[in-house]
Formats: sequence, C-alpha cells, structure tokens
Amino acid sequence: MIRRATASAPGSCGELAQGMLRGDYFLVSCPIDMRSTASVELTPGSGDIRAPAAAPKARRAVALTLAHFCRADLDARLRLQSPLPRGKGMASSTADVAAAIAATSTALGAPMPPALIAQIALQVEPSDGIMLPGIALFDHKRGKIAHTLGDPPPMRVLALDFGGGVDTLAFNRVDRDRALKRLQPAFAEALALIKQGIRGGSPAEVAAGATLSALTNQPLLYKPRLDAALRLAREVNGLGVNAAHSGGALGVLLPDDPELAAYAETRARHRLRGIKNIHNRRVISGGVTCVNAVAQNDPPPNKPNRKATQWQK
Repeated sequence: MIRRATASAPGSCGELAQGMLRGDYFLVSCPIDMRSTASVELTPGSGDIRAPAAAPKARRAVALTLAHFCRADLDARLRLQSPLPRGKGMASSTADVAAAIAATSTALGAPMPPALIAQIALQVEPSDGIMLPGIALFDHKRGKIAHTLGDPPPMRVLALDFGGGVDTLAFNRVDRDRALKRLQPAFAEALALIKQGIRGGSPAEVAAGATLSALTNQPLLYKPRLDAALRLAREVNGLGVNAAHSGGALGVLLPDDPELAAYAETRARHRLRGIKNIHNRRVISGGVTCVNAVAQNDPPPNKPNRKATQWQK
C-alpha cells in the first residue's frame, strides 16, 4: 500500500531578533510568504530513503520521523520544491526540514503538532522557529524556549541579497557565549520592543526592536551593508531593518503598503551597490500546512519512540 502526503513551511527573512537572555539562546522568527513544499511517498520496505542529493538535512528529517514512529518497515521517497535561496539566512533548510517532517508524519496518519516538529528539526541542525504559529520565540539550539508571541502586525520586508553566503552549521559551532552574555541587555530591550509591538499591533515598535537586534549583532557577524540598508529605510519612510544573525540576509522593514514597497524596491536597486537580488515579501504567521492523503486500510502507526524525540541538551 502506498501512502503519500504533502506539506509546506514558510521561509524567513533572517530573524526579528536573536541573542541570549539569562543564559538561554533565543530568536524571534520573521516568517515570509515564500514556502518550501515537501512531498513524501511511503511504501513497504526496509527503511530505504530516496531524496534529492542536495537535501541531506531533509532526508535526515524523514529518517528521524520514521524512527519516532518505529517504522523501519517502510521506504520513503522525498521530493522538494522551494523558491527560497540557499545559504542566505532565509531558513531554506529549516523550511525543507519542517515540511519533510510534517509530510512524513501526515503520510503515516499521525500529523505532528508544531512543538514536536521543532523537536525533531533540532536533531538535524539549529533551526528557525518558522514551524511554530504566529511570530515565535524559540531557542534555536536547545529548544528550551518555544512559544508564540502572537500574529505579526501588517508588515512587508525587502529581503536584500548582496551575494555570498554563510555556512550556518559552521557559524553555530563557534562558541560566542561570552560575547552574547555581554550583549544580553540590548537583546532584552530588542525583545521587549518586539513583544510590545505585537501586542499593540504596532509595526513601528516591532521594527525598532528588530533594528536594535541587527545593530547589536554586528560584533558577532558583521554586515558591511547594514548601514546602507538602514539609510534606505529612512529615505523611503520605512520602519527599520532586520538581519539574519547567523546568515547573510538583510531586510528593510516596511508598512504593508504595496506601492511603498515597490518604490522602496526600485530605490534599493538604484542605491545599493552590489545588490544581487531583492525579494519583496509580506511578513506572515508561521506554521506548517499539511495535505493528508493516507491510504485508508493501512494499520495505524506504532507507538512513538519517546527516546528519539527528546530535546537536545
């Protein structure tokens, strides 16, 4: 019997904030309306997993999900479609991983809640919180924090690509705890502004917090075009900037005004030297979308392997 399911997860434009608070890592997600889609086909077999050669992380996500349900008796075939650029800090691999986990569990007839998708994703790599609903506050390394702050106020973002990329896994292997602890007061202020903006529906306050976090992160991963992006935001009456704190992406945050966004994009193409690409997107609520297509007369999944889904410590 063949089982199939499809799921999609949003990418991001960096993060609204990222740092350390009281010794715990955190980020605030910035989901955008660009999605990675994963389709999984399960057939009886011996645990063979076929996946695109360029997607080893998503392949591992499928394997971990099958192990969670103790289903070594199934083969899997994974297909991915994504417009998200790779290595730019736009959560391309996290979106692939989250969609692959959701599609696999849905194909098994046991769709996973967002928090469990996050747990398994963290076993693959440090992850963005885009699988959680709304704007998420998330511990991207250990998973000790995972909850929703609320839905974003109406906002757009110009995701700026100046070329090059950052190896996120290599970046996260470097111990920056001493610097992060020193910068905790600024990150706490940034998070407070973002929370206040979400509660009050104020894009300006969210952007103020994001701008502060991006500037605070400069000693950790310097972005030579950050000042130029901030000048552009001021010139077009934008709200501020945000950044991929462990990647190369920069964002210009704007009100949800398509005409203003189009004007800002035109100005960016003329004013920002070295710009390679611009993605003019809406900031949206996160979360995974699933299409359930489970074969009707298959046996239910086995009991989950609890040990396989513990948070990474």
